[in-house]
Amino acid sequence: MHLGLANLIDPRLQLLVDESRAFYEKRAAGRGPNSLQELRTVRAGVAKPAPASPPAVEELVVADGRSVQLRIHTPVDAAVKGVFLEIHGGGFYMGSAAGSDVRNRQLADTLGVVVASVDYRLAPEHPWPAAPDDCETAALWLVEHAQHRFGTTKLAVGGFSAGATLAMTTLLRLRDRGITAFNCAVLQFGTYDLSAHTPAGRLIADEYFLEAYAGTAPDRTNPDLSPIYAELSDLPPILMLVGDADILLQDNLAMAARLSASRADIDLRVYPDSPHGFTGHPTPIAQAALDDIHTWLDGHLSPTL
Repeated sequence: MHLGLANLIDPRLQLLVDESRAFYEKRAAGRGPNSLQELRTVRAGVAKPAPASPPAVEELVVADGRSVQLRIHTPVDAAVKGVFLEIHGGGFYMGSAAGSDVRNRQLADTLGVVVASVDYRLAPEHPWPAAPDDCETAALWLVEHAQHRFGTTKLAVGGFSAGATLAMTTLLRLRDRGITAFNCAVLQFGTYDLSAHTPAGRLIADEYFLEAYAGTAPDRTNPDLSPIYAELSDLPPILMLVGDADILLQDNLAMAARLSASRADIDLRVYPDSPHGFTGHPTPIAQAALDDIHTWLDGHLSPTL
């Protein structure tokens, strides 16, 4: 078996590279805030999220003695085949569930799934474990209520960047409770070593979001912070996506290898000439990745004949 990076890239994507590359040539490389002051400045300048039509329904849900706000998108004119718990990205210190409204509405109507996006608390005002607590609360509520609220027991979870990290943490917390209700997960370029102990983790050791999110945690190799260190058995099928120009590429490859060694059903897809966050960019490769997500999710949430 050949394990070169090229073997992980679908050859069809090479036809889309030139047009996608042209987009990045005109786009300056970005980096997240490197201090609390910069973070506050960036937050103040964030535009109001674009509205979705029809809009999400906001609901405060309660599970295991905790509460969290969800934004729920129900498909229009389609039978519900499953529920997707969406966890937004933003380095654990930015973003909101509302920021995913347009994409979540598209996902709901394209696949006929309910999309519930969780408004977890942000760092550094609310460091770990606030965010995973909120995501776990949302997941527990869906496990308990999806059948009578939405008419389905098919559940999936996924996220983008920090949201992928939190999605993995959520699956691990549920597994440790003995809950295996989630059928699958979609992880887009997550951060899996926040300790900076692995070679992949050291590539982002100076990023402020690590300090903001981890707070005063005494051990950043705690699997609840850094899932790369977790025991990874008994997880559902997982689709992992990452660009080959992403600084988190090695982290994602390492996580995929550990999951595979733990006998998980892993579908790892690498996208050429694509940096961190590429599925949120208007490029042909991003659209191909979103189509891949839709096809994979549809296959895992559709009723088995």
